[in-house]
Amino acid sequence: MGDYAGLGEVGGKRVLVRSDLNVPLDGSRITDDGRIRASVPTIKALADAGARVVVTAHLGRPKGAPEDRYSLAPVAARLGELLGADVAFATDTVGESAKATVDGLADGQVALLENVRFNVGETSKDAAERGAFADQLAALADAFVSDGFGVVHRKQASVYDVAERLPHAMGGLVSTEIDVLRRLTVDPERPYVVVLGGSKVSDKLGVIDNLLGKADKLLIGGGMVFTFLAAQGHEVGKSLLEDDQLDVCRAYLQRAEESGVQILLPGDVVVDTAFPSGDTTPDPRVVPADQIPADALGLDIGPASGADFAAALADARTVFWNGPMGVFEVPQFSDGTRAVAQALTQVTAAGGLTVVGGGDSASAVRALGFADEAFGHISTGGGASLEYLEGKELPGITVLES
Repeated sequence: MGDYAGLGEVGGKRVLVRSDLNVPLDGSRITDDGRIRASVPTIKALADAGARVVVTAHLGRPKGAPEDRYSLAPVAARLGELLGADVAFATDTVGESAKATVDGLADGQVALLENVRFNVGETSKDAAERGAFADQLAALADAFVSDGFGVVHRKQASVYDVAERLPHAMGGLVSTEIDVLRRLTVDPERPYVVVLGGSKVSDKLGVIDNLLGKADKLLIGGGMVFTFLAAQGHEVGKSLLEDDQLDVCRAYLQRAEESGVQILLPGDVVVDTAFPSGDTTPDPRVVPADQIPADALGLDIGPASGADFAAALADARTVFWNGPMGVFEVPQFSDGTRAVAQALTQVTAAGGLTVVGGGDSASAVRALGFADEAFGHISTGGGASLEYLEGKELPGITVLES
């Protein structure tokens, strides 16, 4: 038997592990099991140390009541395959099935509780309601391990309140994520380049704000780029545009110039006359970024911009990337994202630190055929890593350190 992360002997103890198993599903088929694979080492380490491991997690955004399409049943099956051992599945979170399933565990065995968000207390803003649910969860265990990095920025029962009620420790996954993020914020090796994409500027305001004082270069692509282009006075046609952020973008461009941070925007973009859907055939063409036709919308950075971004990354020693460069799910609009991913693999190969910041970026590199090992670190939590880089406190981390 053994000690785990300062919890003392865990052999024979019931250890509640909050994992992030929020994977994309097509019906009951898991389309990307990256988060399940990332959760295995901590679960396995505890089981190998003789703990009775009780895993709790969420999937999707149910409204505090059971919904079949958000059941963790397919995840339990995949987790069992990856662990090479049966995973007992409770059909509720804190009810009769959960109690019976946990009572039935022998040392070294693993159980998964049904979706924690099927309970209104999990995400309640009312501390008493959350606390009452946390009491029920805590009653199933003797100790708590927080290993769901994708949720540590949320003050939720299974992330925050349970840690106040049980002896607790940080899981291996969360600990690795925090170490990597510290390397991005405390004295990063330079040149330090940040690549931001995704659809909206408003999602990334805090992180741009904070990184303008830390990064050497900021490369901007994805849907958010059109608000920057419009802020410079360019026509963006039918492209995604956040009118209420134009002044903010102008201020960022001004600040970057004054502080010597290079903000690189694409010089060319791939446009089409409509957003690709099942009944429209993509008909892409490349246009200069300052000459987007009024009847077109931008769907990717262009080939010259892909080459410019790769060149800007070539000598980087530290890179953080969050958000794809275009609608990567459609082959005709995936080249910009591929160019950035390829450039990051070269930085990694040259010994630099490359961090792919969760969410769509992680899905994109896998969908485009890149191996996880080609990057220094693929984060399991997009929102959590962005909030950390914004300089915000993450309640699920603060509670472990108190």
